Formats: sequence, structure tokens, C-alpha cells
Amino acid sequence: MGSKQQTSISRVLGILSEWDKGTKQLRKKILEQFIIQNQNKTGPELEEEFVQAASLFLTRLTAWLRLTYMTGVCLNELLQAVAIFLSASSGHKFMAEFMEVGGTLTLLEIIGLKQAKETDKTEALKCLTCIANAGRKYKELICESYGIRAVAECLAKSKSEETQDACRNLLLMLAQGNPKFQNQVYKAFIALLPCSSPKAQQMACSSLRIVQRIVGSSNATIVDPLLILLKTLHLEVQFEAIELIKDLMDYEVADSILSGLVALLKPTTKNVVVVQSTEEDSLQPKLTAPLHVFCQQAAAAKTISILAQENDTVAEKLVQLGVIHGLMFAMGNTEYADSQRQASLGLKYFCQLLPVINDCVKDAMGEVLFDLFMSNPETLYLNLTHVQADVLVSNKITIPK
Repeated sequence: MGSKQQTSISRVLGILSEWDKGTKQLRKKILEQFIIQNQNKTGPELEEEFVQAASLFLTRLTAWLRLTYMTGVCLNELLQAVAIFLSASSGHKFMAEFMEVGGTLTLLEIIGLKQAKETDKTEALKCLTCIANAGRKYKELICESYGIRAVAECLAKSKSEETQDACRNLLLMLAQGNPKFQNQVYKAFIALLPCSSPKAQQMACSSLRIVQRIVGSSNATIVDPLLILLKTLHLEVQFEAIELIKDLMDYEVADSILSGLVALLKPTTKNVVVVQSTEEDSLQPKLTAPLHVFCQQAAAAKTISILAQENDTVAEKLVQLGVIHGLMFAMGNTEYADSQRQASLGLKYFCQLLPVINDCVKDAMGEVLFDLFMSNPETLYLNLTHVQADVLVSNKITIPK
């Protein structure tokens, strides 16, 4: 044995001995040095660094991780060190050793801990991503450990955008090249739509557009939470929701979504009540409702306009579902200007689409209001009188088939 190899062996034995006898502070120092010196090394390079005894160091890391992850002692450094082993190319041996001692479950428990720091959860997710990146077998092992649910819950509850991004990317990875569990990931993203985090809602919508194509068929449970999402006050969430609705026009749930959108133009009586405002205008009814209900109404009108202009067949279906009546009703909502504006723009498109619709709307509105509407639908709400609003709300328009 050469003196150089003897020196290397002595150095490694010294590190392992220091670790075994060391305090928390010393172990933290060892971890920091290891992280600095071994970033992006391959499996063989790590073995060379530890004179073919790298597994002995990994065993110590995993043992301490399992003992201390609940308390958070050196957790970030531990996870970074483990990630070096898991991400090492030609280092499948290390991954197998880590998973044999229950490493996957430990990582999933860390991302579910209330007391864990967001940075620690992000590092744990990076380790899980390394495992998922190793192939279908490893993806299935994560999923069989209830990984999809754990990662989805972390995404919903996390306050850190970096952690949420790591969750989203891992879920997308678990959906791809993993036919056994792709539907489960799809359902997990649907379950995220009603969560309280706008960022998670936005990510769920954009991710569903990707997973929808992988799964190839739509699930009826997506319709209600997606339509409820239109209540959002966050425009970035509304944008992603509308983009997802556009994609879903090619799937089985298209008719249910269209029916739901038309229904949202006329909020239900439990959400909207008609009241008389003052004695002077007691003949003019006034709509009142929570703000989010009118936001949903405006978003539905906007979505309908987009869908109709992109597809004539969809436009015809909407007419059959009574969209003209609904749009006129929304135009009369003097409580929320955006509902009026979006509905006016949508209705003008339908009037230009078919002469029969144009004539029916003109009859229902009367010539003066109709001319005012067609000349500038975007600003109609600024010039609308209470009597004209009443005409729009109480319209009984019927479009001949």
C-alpha cells in the first residue's frame, strides 16, 4: 500500500472518528466542509474521496437524519449532504442504501412537519426530486409511500414560493413516465384548486394543463372547483383558470363547463337579492351580493367571450344554453362595473355573429338602448340609467333555434 493511499485512509478514518465522537457543532462543521468540497461529484469520485468507504459516511448521515429531523438540528446541512450522494451520477448504490433504511419516508415526513423551516422542506424536496429523477421504479416507490398526497399538502400549506415551486416540479415529474400513478397526480392537482393559497391555485391550474394532456381524459370533479376559482380577486389565478378552461373544451367536461359558465351570469337567489334603494327610485331594483360573487360573474362573462370568439361550435352551444339572456342580466348589474363591461363586450360579439341574435337583442332592449350599446359596449355602464338597467335585468329574451 502506497504512502498516499495510507494517508487518504487515515484522513477518512479520522473524519469518521470525529463524527462518531463529535458534538453537534463539530458535526455541523464536518457537514459544511463536505458540502463545499463535493458539490456535483459523481459516484466514483465520492468513492475515491472516501477511499471506497463513502457508504460508511452516508450511513452515519442517514442515521443522524432519522434521529434528529424532528428537532431540526443541522437539518439543512444534513439534507444538502444527502443530496450530494443522491444526485451523484453512477451513484445508484448510494440511492439504494438511502432508500433501504427508509430515507424516502423520512423526507416525506420532513415536508409535512409544521415546525420545519421552509428552507429545510425545500432541501428535502430536492432530495425527493433526485430520487424521482432516477426512473419509473423510483417514482413508483415515492407514490407508494403516499408521496403525492404529502407533496400536494406541502404545496397547499407552504408560505415560500421556492418550496411551492419545488413541490409543483416534483408532482409534474411524478406524472410523467409513471402511468400507474399519473391519474393520482391529476386528482391531487384538482384537489389543490380550492386551497387558500393563490400561488398554489395558480400552480395547480398551470400544471393541470400539462397533466391533462398526459392523462388524455378529463375528470368530472374538475368542473366545480374550477368554476369556483373564477371568484378570485387575483388576476394571475383567473388567467390560469381561463387558460385551463380553454384547454378543457377538447375534453368530455366541455358541456358541463359551458352550462356552469352561463349559470354564473345569473347568480343564485341565495347569493343575490333584489332590494329597493330609496323611495325616489323605488321602482328600480338594485342587486346586492358579496364582491366575490360579482367577480365570478364578470370572469364568467369574460371567459364566455373568449371561448365564443375562438370556436364557432362553442358559440352555438352557448346560445342554446341561454347565454344571451345571461349576458343581458349581467349588463344590468349596476353594483359591479366589470360585470357590465365584460357582459357588454361578449354580447356585442354574439350580436355580430348571427343576425337573428342581433334582432332579438334589439327588440328586448329597445332602439335607444341598443344603439347606445352597439356604439360603445365597453363604456355602456357609465351611461346606463336605472330604468335601462331594470330592462336588462328583467329581460325575457328567447332566441329561436
